[in-house]
Amino acid sequence: MTKHNQEIGAWGEGIAAEWLAAHGREVVARNIRTPYGEIDIVARQGDVTIFVEVKTLTSSANFFPEAQITARKREHMLHAAQHYCAEHEIDHWQIDVIAVEGKPGLTPVVTHFENVV
Repeated sequence: MTKHNQEIGAWGEGIAAEWLAAHGREVVARNIRTPYGEIDIVARQGDVTIFVEVKTLTSSANFFPEAQITARKREHMLHAAQHYCAEHEIDHWQIDVIAVEGKPGLTPVVTHFENVV
């Protein structure tokens, strides 16, 4: 991954974390590594833990960030969430995807997909 892509990804994750907080979710952790891959954001709303995959693109003219969630990626997300839940004794959880379109300096477009797996 190029430095530019890393910067855009980190920016998108920050936007997603801000969006979650503004919409009543408590951001508990970010960039959690598991044997099955990284969890971008762990949030909580009430007694539900929310695992959030963030997809960021600077433009969706020909492409949508959420289209990057392949069957393989969903499987990795599911196993990473299950691993985290087992380690932290979590019973109620879901996996969400947040698509962020834009770039630093411009107002991003945020789309939230709940309970995708």
